[in-house]
Amino acid sequence: MLTPVPDADGAPFWRYAAEGELRVQACADCGEPRFPPRPCCPHCRSFAGEWRPTSGRGRIWSYVVPHPPLLPDYAAQAPYNVILVELAETPRIRLVGNLVTEPGAPLDSISPDRVRIGARVQAVFTATGLPQWILERP
Repeated sequence: MLTPVPDADGAPFWRYAAEGELRVQACADCGEPRFPPRPCCPHCRSFAGEWRPTSGRGRIWSYVVPHPPLLPDYAAQAPYNVILVELAETPRIRLVGNLVTEPGAPLDSISPDRVRIGARVQAVFTATGLPQWILERP
C-alpha cells in the first residue's frame, strides 16, 4: 500500500488528510488556489499561502485502467482504476486517486466498468491518510 512522502510544501496537505480533511493551498494575497502545493503563487508571485478546507466533493474528469505488467505490488489487484477528480469548489484543481467502495478498500473493489466520466465522487481517506474516492450515489 502506498504511503505519503511529504515534502516541505506539501506537508500540510498530508497532515490534514491524515485527519480526514481535504484542503487545498491558496494564495493568501490574491486568493488563487494552487495544486500541487508550492511556495510561490503562479498567478501573482506572492509567497503568502494558506490552506482552505474543501467539501471533498468532485467529479471524475478522466480515468485509466492499468493492466499488467505492473509493479509487483499492484499486479495482483489489476485491473483497477486510477481517476482524475475535478474538485467542486476549485475546478482548476484535479487530484489523482482511486475509486473504491469504502475507505481503505482494495484498488480493485469497484469494477472498472462502473467508472464513468462525470460521476460525482466524495473524498475518503485510508488509515495512512491517502485520499481515495467513493461514488456519491452508488
